[in-house]
Amino acid sequence: MAAYGLYTHIQSNRRRSIALLIGLFFLVYVLVFAGALLAEAMSVADAPLDYLVQAALHDLRIAAPVATVGTILWVLIAYKFHQRMIDAVTGAHQVTRAEEPRLYNLLENLCISRGITMPSLRIAEDDALNAFATGLNEKQYSITVTRGLIGALNDAEMEAVLGHELTHIRNGDVRMLVIAVVIAGVISFFGEMVFRLFFQGARFGGLGGRRSNDDRKGGGGAAIAIVIALVLIVVAWLLSIVIRFALSRRREYLADAGAVELTKNPDAMITALRKIENRGELASANSSVMEMCVDNPRQGFSDIFATHPSVDARVEALVKFAGGHDPGPIALETPPQEEGQIEGEAPQGPWSTEPQPGNAAQAPGSQGPWAPAPADKPFLPNRSPLDDSTGGSTSR
Repeated sequence: MAAYGLYTHIQSNRRRSIALLIGLFFLVYVLVFAGALLAEAMSVADAPLDYLVQAALHDLRIAAPVATVGTILWVLIAYKFHQRMIDAVTGAHQVTRAEEPRLYNLLENLCISRGITMPSLRIAEDDALNAFATGLNEKQYSITVTRGLIGALNDAEMEAVLGHELTHIRNGDVRMLVIAVVIAGVISFFGEMVFRLFFQGARFGGLGGRRSNDDRKGGGGAAIAIVIALVLIVVAWLLSIVIRFALSRRREYLADAGAVELTKNPDAMITALRKIENRGELASANSSVMEMCVDNPRQGFSDIFATHPSVDARVEALVKFAGGHDPGPIALETPPQEEGQIEGEAPQGPWSTEPQPGNAAQAPGSQGPWAPAPADKPFLPNRSPLDDSTGGSTSR
């Protein structure tokens, strides 16, 4: 069905996301089958390919309930502890209104204006410029911003970034992405485990019990079965990555649009993106956390592996559809006290004892408004009017 307008695009995107997640969950069973096929091929080397495939399907039926329960347990653990794990990785901590009144009030005003349940607010003590939202339900939703972002953005720009993250929460993006990352984590873990065991020469035993020698007539399919199993594992792993990236990429445009809808200020969203551009790298965060951020500067070897659209593409969309104005790349100003100053060098100014640039006539130690005037300024007296060293009197 065609989608018209922001909200129908959101609904359409949700349906596609659910379908992608179902497919992602299906990949777990593909990996179980690949593992069973690999085990059968390595345990019964003289069996034909059709026999190995049938045996692997038999093993899959036995292992499927275990794989399902294991995956659900993995999801439940992530449901309960994912925020603690993310906080441990990023160094984030929850803050209150008393601790961060400016940030807290901006977020609260946005939530009140749209009747949104306010998520908890966290700050990551990092100089990078970034923010992200996490959580699986209203009681868990949280928005984390970095200390560097707080210092670099003004109130309008910070409000736009908070609106961007609130839109991710409203659209269900955060819940979908967390679940996708969790399931993809199962696939990555299982795939890596199979490869390690295979290349270390470990021997797997079949789950279906022993078969008679009559069932293995016309052998020679083990090598083909091993190749098929390894290909399935690689394809499942690659598809899990592509699906995760697709879940992230599509939502950034909608979140930018949602921020403009909340704040009515497309220029603030544009300038915020320009300031964040190429400054969002969280050194301690893994790729899963970076996928949740406003901007992910980490790029893969192909555009399909980029988790976010480029800032240029997002700004172009805001200019075209929201009527914003693009100032181009923004160079953040260096704090005045640090600009041009060498570490250990004394600060310069009207009270400094060091010569000032452009005033070479001044001798060291004679700077400042109360210092004796240099000889090249005849309109000032060369001595104090209170000095009566010539014998004159200053009294009247």
